[in-house]
Amino acid sequence: MKIFCFAFILMSTTGLAQEKIYLYAENNGGDAPFIESFKARKSNGITILVCPGGGYGHLAVDHEGKDIAKFYNDNGFDAWVLHYRVNEDGKNQYHFPDQYNDVTTAIRIVKSKAKDPEKVGIIGFSAGGHLSSMGATMHLEAEKDAKNTIQGFSSRPAFAMLIYPVIDMSSDIAHQGSKKNLLGENPSKQLADSLSTQNRVNEKTPPTFIVYSTDDDVVMVENGIAFYDALRKHHVPATLHIYDHGGHGYGMAEKDPVIGAWPKMSVEWIRSLRLK
Repeated sequence: MKIFCFAFILMSTTGLAQEKIYLYAENNGGDAPFIESFKARKSNGITILVCPGGGYGHLAVDHEGKDIAKFYNDNGFDAWVLHYRVNEDGKNQYHFPDQYNDVTTAIRIVKSKAKDPEKVGIIGFSAGGHLSSMGATMHLEAEKDAKNTIQGFSSRPAFAMLIYPVIDMSSDIAHQGSKKNLLGENPSKQLADSLSTQNRVNEKTPPTFIVYSTDDDVVMVENGIAFYDALRKHHVPATLHIYDHGGHGYGMAEKDPVIGAWPKMSVEWIRSLRLK
């Protein structure tokens, strides 16, 4: 198994990311994956890893990344934004398991830095929701005798929040752009089925909060319903909010008093988990 290391750069500008950590020490430039931290002024001890969307082709790092982190900061949560590898304009060839390695490594690093490793959750949007769902359903166990520090932590998040997420990779409800960027031109059916994350849900999947819009014409609402049904089947605490409007990619939807309620509801949902 490859040993993962990490290096970091401290940043001190008020209101910006306070720390930047490359996921792999041997690769810390160009399009190398990294996480950046956003600290709450008064932390409640819970940390959230944020995965922006972008169809695995780019990262919507502002309205589905940094803005999200700052919202949770304002509500007492520490946050990190994950800049994972993507296939921007087709110039890169980053396919599974690259993105999966990025999210599991990021969760482990965040746990190693968190006040309480058992209180680290994840949120993802669109393709970042798919990435988060892989993080929530495809855990790496903690290695007790690991020589590398971060491998001593499980990659299982304490909770997951999936906002208009891509879930399916194999049926007619799949988002084809995300599928192509993640799996390549002609993936096998076995691979596509295995990364349709509703098929990965089990009793160890963490409590999950899902948000969708019926009129989403980019990622079909059936994706979220399929994941929710799998959670129910395995008796995992699950919350699903489906709005009658909104489309796709609205982030916190600050200008919409209806859809814009989901961020505050997510805060109350996390508090209701009473993480210990």
